[in-house]
Amino acid sequence: MEESLKSRVILILGIVTVIFFLFAVGSCGSAGKMKSARDKEMTIRLDLEEKMSKYNQDKARVEEKMKSAVSVLEEEKTAHQATKKTLLQEQLVNQSLKEEILKVTKLKEAMEDDLKKCLAGSGKKPRKL
Repeated sequence: MEESLKSRVILILGIVTVIFFLFAVGSCGSAGKMKSARDKEMTIRLDLEEKMSKYNQDKARVEEKMKSAVSVLEEEKTAHQATKKTLLQEQLVNQSLKEEILKVTKLKEAMEDDLKKCLAGSGKKPRKL
């Protein structure tokens, strides 16, 4: 009987060993799948990090261009305001000069009339000016 008991123990140990071997093989397969999934996830993460880094660089570049454009716009706006102010001053000067010309013209006509009256009163013919 001891022989039969030994053979049964050996048979049971053999079956248990095969079962453990199958579990080990299954576990290795699962580990391989997990490693593959992890590698794929890492690749995706690295790609996304690269894209995000590139996006941040582009964003910084665009913000710099925007700041530059805003400063140029502000300079142009200031120059435009100064030009507008100068134009208004020039228009006021022109209006003032036109008024002066009108006054001088009226004065000249009045003086010509007075001269004509004086010349007519003295009896001489007026000369054309």
